[in-house]
Amino acid sequence: MNRPNPTILFGFFVAVIVAICGVSLLKGGLYIGKHEGDTLHMLQIIFRMAAGEWPHLDFMTPIGALAAAPVVFFVKLGFGVGIAFILAQALVAVVLLGPLWWAAWSRLPGYLPYLFGLFVLVQTTALVHGEAQSSLSLSMHYNRWAWAISFVAITLAILPAQGTPRPISDGVIMGLAMTALLMLKVTYFAAFAPPVALGLVLRGSARALVVALLTGAAMAAVITLSAGGGFWLAYLGDLLAVAGSEIRSAPSAELNVVIAAPAYIGASLVLILGVVWLRQADQGVGGLILLLLVPGFFYVTYQNFANDPQWLLLLGVLLLAMVPAGPVRNGFGWDMRTALVLTATAALALAAPSFLNLAYSPFRHFAVDVKTYSPLLPKSGVHTDLQTTTVRATRVMAMLPLDHPGAPFAPAVSPAEPDEPVTFRGETLTECEISLGLPAYFDTIVSDLDRAGLAQGKRLLAADLFSSHWLFGPLEPLQGGAPWYYGGLPGFDSADYLLVPLCPIIPQVRRMILEAIEAADVPLDEIRRTPLYILYEKS
Repeated sequence: MNRPNPTILFGFFVAVIVAICGVSLLKGGLYIGKHEGDTLHMLQIIFRMAAGEWPHLDFMTPIGALAAAPVVFFVKLGFGVGIAFILAQALVAVVLLGPLWWAAWSRLPGYLPYLFGLFVLVQTTALVHGEAQSSLSLSMHYNRWAWAISFVAITLAILPAQGTPRPISDGVIMGLAMTALLMLKVTYFAAFAPPVALGLVLRGSARALVVALLTGAAMAAVITLSAGGGFWLAYLGDLLAVAGSEIRSAPSAELNVVIAAPAYIGASLVLILGVVWLRQADQGVGGLILLLLVPGFFYVTYQNFANDPQWLLLLGVLLLAMVPAGPVRNGFGWDMRTALVLTATAALALAAPSFLNLAYSPFRHFAVDVKTYSPLLPKSGVHTDLQTTTVRATRVMAMLPLDHPGAPFAPAVSPAEPDEPVTFRGETLTECEISLGLPAYFDTIVSDLDRAGLAQGKRLLAADLFSSHWLFGPLEPLQGGAPWYYGGLPGFDSADYLLVPLCPIIPQVRRMILEAIEAADVPLDEIRRTPLYILYEKS
């Protein structure tokens, strides 16, 4: 196949960015349909960074600074956080444009550069994290960005150059890409840096590897000078805390499920068959590098919420790129060209529902009826441009057990092993779990605190998954706190209050925090009690 015209290819990429980001901006805001909790988590990080704080040093999170930095840039310019998010995606796509163009043009023939570029840019600029559910979400956007960057780096490592090798260009791009993954979500760096490095060695590109290492070292030095020498230890500490967390060490299915359960076994078999066919098609180096990538593909999928195997898109392109130029048959007499094309087709078919959901999401966003949406942060001024469906913003719903002794369904069901009741300071707390309406939930509690004169300039730790209350009123964020709870009592030293919700978002987290506080024997005085919460002041 012929190589594409480089100018036309670059123009195509620009057109994709303009089309997707342009239609996303036309609505004048960002309208999501799910994952309000994850969104509040990310908003805490964005606003804290916009105030000059550093992740890991000033607050606890396993997510790297680059996940929020592009949004922070536009928030500091005065944009509402909804528009800032869309502009940030455009910025990431523009920054990725050069490396993407180089990887596509220097490695892929025929129509494949266009297909590859479309996959990468859709990942970068979509308004949903993946899957086949149509509701829009900004949650886990950093996973999409990390996949896009990984696609570029892996393509440069696994495929030989179509023309004259340019090891310096390859090395600089891969060094920058690996640094970006490290500062975005370290899971991707850990999964893909070793096979990318080995791929360069196997391809005889030792010079590119040296340049990549030097580039990465230079970027690490810049980060250290900016954040201080303690940044990396703080980052490592957050990662270790999350790895040992009972709450979030594995966000969805277990690893064996992600590999071999019915929903995933087809993708796993296609991946393994791709390795086998490449080896039998005299593409031994490519097959070996792909084999080295297999654990990373599985691990990243396992670590990402919903376990969406986005690597199927890349697999399809790589297999098509490595189809032999002439006929090759294996020991059974099978045509390896046909085997690779069919396997690539299967990979792309399996990826189609998620990819089409990603690609269509900006156009669904343009079609939403804004009359059915309400601000996620109703008192935030310019940031009311981030909205969710009114029913999800204002209707608070909870789940209550109805099978305990004395409850309506107790006689009708077989006795189950009851959960140990949650007690705190000698009081048994209600069993309840919030399932919908987080914006109204937080806003109601904070408004009550404010009316009671207990909010202005104060900090609180909520015995729950999020301490997002400061986003809804005059409270201050916890110093060293965690936008998403992973364990321990992060930020409690700076807290004025402990807020115990009578109906938490995650009851298990309420239990863990209260047990940790009782174990620490922190002196507390109850100062307010409502049907929603009990408020304690540190004495």
